[in-house]
Amino acid sequence: MKASYLLNELRKMNITTFTGVPDSTLTQFCDGLNGYKGGISHYVTANEGAAVGLAIGTYLSTGHPACVYMQNSGEGNIINPLASLANEDVYGVPMLFIIGWRGEPGVHDEPQHVYQGKITLDMLKLMGVSYTVIDADTTDEEMNRILETAGHELAAERQYAIVVKKGTFEKEEKYKWDNGNTLIREEVLGELLKMLPRETAIISTTGKISRELYEQSDAIYGDHDNLFMTVGGMGHASMIAFGVASGSPGRRVVCIDGDGAYLMHMGSSAFMACNAPENMVHIVINNMAHESVGGMPTACGQIDISEVAKSLGYRASYRARTMEELTGIRDVICSDPGPVLIEIMVALGARADLGRPKESAADNKRSFMKFMNV
Repeated sequence: MKASYLLNELRKMNITTFTGVPDSTLTQFCDGLNGYKGGISHYVTANEGAAVGLAIGTYLSTGHPACVYMQNSGEGNIINPLASLANEDVYGVPMLFIIGWRGEPGVHDEPQHVYQGKITLDMLKLMGVSYTVIDADTTDEEMNRILETAGHELAAERQYAIVVKKGTFEKEEKYKWDNGNTLIREEVLGELLKMLPRETAIISTTGKISRELYEQSDAIYGDHDNLFMTVGGMGHASMIAFGVASGSPGRRVVCIDGDGAYLMHMGSSAFMACNAPENMVHIVINNMAHESVGGMPTACGQIDISEVAKSLGYRASYRARTMEELTGIRDVICSDPGPVLIEIMVALGARADLGRPKESAADNKRSFMKFMNV
């Protein structure tokens, strides 16, 4: 199926507002949204729950349902606004969900998607959301019947979900853009590993940042025992790092975050500033994009995260655009009292042969806890 076909059909249903968080399964759909000519509004929100809120506001002001798209991991973020606001027992606000199905049972996927994949459809049933699953064999005629059913649900002020299997959409024109930064993320991560003392505990966010740190650490040191890779739970790495820092006050703890993850739960940054862990450094690698799931720009691409940290009350904050600027604050990263936030502006892109961790998530937990002498 062509994503452009689905978008055109949704446009005919007066669904003209699209909002959500990108997903690799929906890459062609997201590319189609960014390249769509005329008649729609498209908003990338910080998290999926915020997209539901936006959809509610859209319906209140226009009378037309919005489309909310997400990876199935985002179902967790929509439960509260869906149950306490949009459900027909409360305000009764219709909206259409487009959900990429990672971790589909019987299909190999990364560990963070396995359990979420098993419960994807059950969660929709629990929330009272009717759904249809589509795949590469779904014809345009079948899609039209699905949308007709969806239309009846929306007219009854209920929600409807279209769950999308991997490979459903044909490749069309790729949405391309450039953020103007020159630093290469993997080189930056390698430099950080070299400058940090080996006893430093590193907590990394989900996506390519963890994958690159894993390979760089093995290449430089022969192991990655001091690296805890938060392979799921986007946006929660900084609070995991805070927990590690508070439980081990004598050890330097560094959270290496991404801009999309930082934005998803920005309130954690305010918490960090207020609780002021002296042994913690918060590094945000900012390429202004959700690169691990297709490269769509983030919700707030132009935000100066270092200035946000300063206003929140971090002890210090810096922004680096060059390797010289980064190495110039080595002492801040390695030894100055925290909490400190370092924002590093990097280009888009990653090696085509970038690998994935060979160990299980549980193995990573055990090796990290051994490193922490637990």
